[in-house]
Amino acid sequence: MPKVFRVALDTPLRRLFDYLAPEGAGEPAVGARVRVPFGRRRLVGLVMGTAGGSDVPAERLKPILEVLDRVPVLDPAAVALLEWASGYYHHPIGEVAAGALPKALRAGAPSAALQENWSLSREGREALESAAARRAPRQLAVLTLLAGEDSMTADALDERMRGWREAARALLKRGWLDRTEVAQGREPSTAGVRCAGPALLEEQAQAVAKIGAALGGYGAFVLHGITGSGKTEVYLRLVERVLGAGRRVLVLVPEIGLTPQLVGRFRERFDTPLAVLHSGLTDHERLLAWREAFSGHARVVLGTRSAVFAPVPDLGLIVVDEEHDSSFKQHEGALRYSARDLAVVRAHHARVPVVLGSATPSLETLHNVTAGRYTRLRLLRRAAQAQPPVLKLIDLRSSAVRSGMATPVVLAIQRHLTDDGQVLVFLNRRGYAPTLLCTGCGWVAPCGECDARLTVHQDAGRLRCHHCGADAPLPTRCPVCGFEVKAVGQGTERVEEALQALFPAVSIARLDRDVVRKHGDMEAVVRRMSSGEARILVGTQMVTKGHDFPNVTLVVVLNADQGLFSTDFRAPERLAQTIVQVAGRAGRGARAGEVLIQSSFPDHPLLTHLLAQGYDGFAEAALAERAQASWPPFARLAALRDSAKTAEGALTFLTEARQLAVAPPRGVRLLGPVPAAMARRAGRYHAQLLVESPERARLHEFLDGWLPQVEQLKSARAVRWSLDVDPIELF
Repeated sequence: MPKVFRVALDTPLRRLFDYLAPEGAGEPAVGARVRVPFGRRRLVGLVMGTAGGSDVPAERLKPILEVLDRVPVLDPAAVALLEWASGYYHHPIGEVAAGALPKALRAGAPSAALQENWSLSREGREALESAAARRAPRQLAVLTLLAGEDSMTADALDERMRGWREAARALLKRGWLDRTEVAQGREPSTAGVRCAGPALLEEQAQAVAKIGAALGGYGAFVLHGITGSGKTEVYLRLVERVLGAGRRVLVLVPEIGLTPQLVGRFRERFDTPLAVLHSGLTDHERLLAWREAFSGHARVVLGTRSAVFAPVPDLGLIVVDEEHDSSFKQHEGALRYSARDLAVVRAHHARVPVVLGSATPSLETLHNVTAGRYTRLRLLRRAAQAQPPVLKLIDLRSSAVRSGMATPVVLAIQRHLTDDGQVLVFLNRRGYAPTLLCTGCGWVAPCGECDARLTVHQDAGRLRCHHCGADAPLPTRCPVCGFEVKAVGQGTERVEEALQALFPAVSIARLDRDVVRKHGDMEAVVRRMSSGEARILVGTQMVTKGHDFPNVTLVVVLNADQGLFSTDFRAPERLAQTIVQVAGRAGRGARAGEVLIQSSFPDHPLLTHLLAQGYDGFAEAALAERAQASWPPFARLAALRDSAKTAEGALTFLTEARQLAVAPPRGVRLLGPVPAAMARRAGRYHAQLLVESPERARLHEFLDGWLPQVEQLKSARAVRWSLDVDPIELF
């Protein structure tokens, strides 16, 4: 039997496909892309391995049509990562492999940058000499331009003549021009240091030494540093060591908004090319950045969640900044993975250290520290001798409140502004108000597609759903009874309006998704705060993400009660992380910081524990509660979710899926199915079935046998369903 090549194809089938070597061409390497016949189609796939035989009869095996890569686009460690992700998340290997590559590469685009050369053909010279092209002035201009050169690159043509390409295409079609593509040569990139960093504190130096000693082998390190303790400087020193050894670095950040700030720090420190990958790039921009990484020209690859799959030759270190952030989890689409967890697995396969940095590590990460799987390195002092801020609770039950702000808060804002400080006001609710209410009949503006209320956006004069994107004009009268309507509750837009009324001479900036709509919007807001032009910043979760405003001396958390009584077992962890992160924006410079936290429940154990013992004390208590309740990380979960056009359809599929598990293995429990807390969203009904086990191996063993049966259910074809292993959001 001839050698068989096992190929991953972008299909929902949970298998590899066998092909023979291409006829009259060299064999593809593992990790290379190939074009293969698949039914009546020709698909681009990825070679995942070889075999000496196949279950498919020899006469039915077809040869590979074309080998697209002589140099594999994925190295062995990257191929191993895809196989691990496919197995752990129980997702078709072809879809996992496709998701690891830019769209253009999935369509067969060259993996290396090509130089496009244009030249006159023999027929073109004859046409020019015989004046056959005089009737088309643009074509004549292109022919004349190329007549004096052996050939010209597309870049050179761009410089010499605007709009040449349309004429060149017509000439190419007539056979008067020749076009060739050759691999673009690149000079080897350098990795110099532009400037030395500041002197390290003792804790920083110890962290650099400890992680630096592990370079060249696997190790998982948790850099647990309070906000402002200089975690980024530790990253930069480690990157300097890795680059000095001729290797490369992968840095992951949770959100696009953090990439310009971190890229700026890297470019300020290092004289070396960077590749930046995030969801805000166009398909072409993503391809260019991927090629920079793949070629090795970029010595630092920095990006958001999907960059965990980026090619990094001679990888020496992986850094995951703000590792606790839920943005590292893919919540939508096909493969629902955790980029943080995949970064650890990738580091293990590549035999390099991985650094997980955070001021508020996730409880799963802290549990791994306790279990001895990760090493924790503490940074307990702020850089530049800045002191941690003082945190105080403001009891909303005993304070007058105006526009969501208690009197002590308004007075504190006035005091800090008078002392030439800046103020950050945090409210994790964008828009003007969460509800539009009729003062006559009690009508509340509903979303027609979701079990949710429409949010008031006063500036735009619109009602919008933050779940499905539904949009409607803002009415002045109730559509039911005709009485006056009013906005109820506070959003960042309303808080900004109230602050402007209270402090009319003060410049105020806002940072939320309504303000940050296009490239550069966030940087503009950050610049206004950094320069001192804006004295007050009102924002949502965006303001907690690593921004450094040295002159902010007061932080106000307007509504700390969100999450105190949620049915989601992770809500207290998220609330504690948010409070600590936003509080960390205060007092990062030479002046002391103050944090005021408004609450109607100031005696709640979470708040009192957090203020008395800090995040460490909260985490210890929260882990004890999780252990008692057998919630992750002391149990393993998988959520089978679906959506259908009817509530009955959503529950029917999950009910039939549960019935397939007649006798689940010991220790495996199925919980549900139940409708989602918001059952109707974007016009579809959502439900879920939880699978729980105290042992990871037992859970995955059950899923391995159960999912193939679930796929065969007739009702599975009537719904949209997905499996989420290690879900971090439960309905």
